[in-house]
Amino acid sequence: MNDQTSSRLPRGRAQLQRVLAASGDVIRIADVIKALAISRTEAAKRLARWREQGWLSRVGSGAYVPASIDTLGLERVLDDAWVLVPALFDPAYIGGRTAAEHWDLTEQIFKDIVVITGQTIREKRQERQGFEFTLKHLKPEKIFGTKPVWRHSTKVPVSDVHRTIIDMLDDPALGGGIQQVSDCLNVYLKRSDRSDEKLVEYGDRLGNGAVFKRLGFLVERRGDSAALVERCLARLTAGNAKLDPALDCKRLISKWRLLIPPSWTPGDAG
Repeated sequence: MNDQTSSRLPRGRAQLQRVLAASGDVIRIADVIKALAISRTEAAKRLARWREQGWLSRVGSGAYVPASIDTLGLERVLDDAWVLVPALFDPAYIGGRTAAEHWDLTEQIFKDIVVITGQTIREKRQERQGFEFTLKHLKPEKIFGTKPVWRHSTKVPVSDVHRTIIDMLDDPALGGGIQQVSDCLNVYLKRSDRSDEKLVEYGDRLGNGAVFKRLGFLVERRGDSAALVERCLARLTAGNAKLDPALDCKRLISKWRLLIPPSWTPGDAG
């Protein structure tokens, strides 16, 4: 939109144009304060007014996006769910099966977006702006091993390939179940950027003994990772864990203190 067109706009819409031009994919109160040089209270009022007028859509506390491509004639619509993550769930990162897809650990395409967040959550599944998010709470100090990925003008943290594997071993549901996690692990172990050191480091920092029980059990079958198997054995914790808490696990693998489904065979993961 050029200056001549801008000069013909009503004052409120001209101000909104300035905010849109200066903001990223998601508009926050701070963007309005900076663009218009007004107080926080006034900025909040402006945003509420623009929402009432149908120009903006609220996606979270103090976070808005243009309501449609008709907003001031700007071709800006929300077509990427990832850009909402920092605004809605910070501190947070994209993880689990969504990150596995991003890092080419799987060819499966999932409808939902998995988000690991330091926020307290009431509902694990939420729909925002037509996008479905699957959320998992994690203590903020346990958020590590992420990489920034630029989506449009928004920098979104994503678990790196090593943390992605560890997160799915920590909670197989994040990967779509243990068979899917096992498949992703096999792909990871064949990659040039595979790092047994990172897997062990991240597992230690996360502090869930079940991670090493599942990792050791799954890796042992390959026959090419003896050193990693030994490091997992050295970290066995007391008590038995389930290979996948969502499955009926009754068969005990005593070496790994791991309960597996009677029908689950090691050879399935290649």
